[in-house]
Amino acid sequence: MTPLKYIAAALVACFLAVPAWAGIKIEEVTSPGGIKAWLVEDHSIPFSALELRFRGGTSLDAPGKRGAVYLMTGLLEEGSGDLRAQDYARAVESLAAEFSYDADKDSVSISARFLTENRDEAMALLRQTLFEPRFDQDALDRVRAQVLAGLRSDAKNPNKIAGEMFSKLAFGDHPYGSDGKGTLETVAAFSRQDIFDAYEAVFARDRLYVSAVGDITAGELGTLLDDLLGALPPEGAPIPGPAEVTIEGGVTVVDFDTPQSVALFGQKGIKREDPDFFTAYVMNQILGGGSFETRLMTEVREKRGLTYGVYSYLVPRDLAAVYMGSVASANGKMAEAVEVIRNEWRRMAENGVTEKELKDAQTYLTGAYPLRFDGNGRIAAILAGMQMDHLPISYVETRNDRINAVSLEDVNRFAAEFLDPEGLQFVIAGRPEGLETTN
Repeated sequence: MTPLKYIAAALVACFLAVPAWAGIKIEEVTSPGGIKAWLVEDHSIPFSALELRFRGGTSLDAPGKRGAVYLMTGLLEEGSGDLRAQDYARAVESLAAEFSYDADKDSVSISARFLTENRDEAMALLRQTLFEPRFDQDALDRVRAQVLAGLRSDAKNPNKIAGEMFSKLAFGDHPYGSDGKGTLETVAAFSRQDIFDAYEAVFARDRLYVSAVGDITAGELGTLLDDLLGALPPEGAPIPGPAEVTIEGGVTVVDFDTPQSVALFGQKGIKREDPDFFTAYVMNQILGGGSFETRLMTEVREKRGLTYGVYSYLVPRDLAAVYMGSVASANGKMAEAVEVIRNEWRRMAENGVTEKELKDAQTYLTGAYPLRFDGNGRIAAILAGMQMDHLPISYVETRNDRINAVSLEDVNRFAAEFLDPEGLQFVIAGRPEGLETTN
């Protein structure tokens, strides 16, 4: 590790040791060229994080080119301008910077971390990454091989198998209905031109969201934004329309030779902008959210010993929303686990929750929220996500109040209207005894 890397690592460790911010000040910045960003200034250490999000993600794949956006994103760190892959990696390391790239169903994200003294050089290299990607054939072949190896591994993973089938049942032919990594056939067939086409589909001003956290002022950020992003084209490829959620309820078994079956279960969900979203969020915490005191954990794990863990979670994506859960159990116990989960769905819909359950859920959710703000990179990611969800800057301050404002009547009304035990679809990868496909 170079001396500069030691310094960067020490600064990052120092920053991460700072307690979670109780009240961060978010400022909206508009560059001279009209690019908007959210900024949290913190000059305690000479270090900053920048988060770029481009809406659309792997859903922007062209017909017959499933996996192109995902592969393209993985190739962004494989050289740009005059720098081939190894030279590019050395250049990033010499600046004590870190760039990371990711693609999911709704966005492509680029995360940058850099020291103040190297800001100009780091942003120049990032700009080169964005506007002069090489996509060399040898790099394409190397990263393609990695993706293909991952797809072959996924084909032997019961969690992935169940997830792929659930997506297909829930979303059909919509991009949400298939794996954004593509298939063995599509990935193997990609040409360099396919990768350049995917690049042109993603990176545009009309789908850009930016946040910055750390040792940078509003004026400095405005200049940085125009220098880094001002040359983006105004529009990218059209984002697909909404997906119809086609879950009908029942059981689908995907045969897989394993002693422990894996199940994903779900029903139609609730959009992030729905007025009842916070009510749904609190209700989910009681039913199957991330703690050991939920009803599903109590009934499926603690009382019956059917699993090590069972969870439920809201999935309000840009183009469709589902309400999902997951559980793994021995083949001989999965049928009972399915029955108990469906019964808990029904019990909450019919009988609601108690005042104690509500207060416990609110305490957990509000107490855990500040822990998310544990570093400038995490904060930058949160701010970019807030923008993509069309949340106001004040959300950080009002979020816990909105959770605490959910009443017992709100939860019980919503549970009765929303929870659909008969519409709950279980997709099980394994050989569960006593369960067969019903639809």
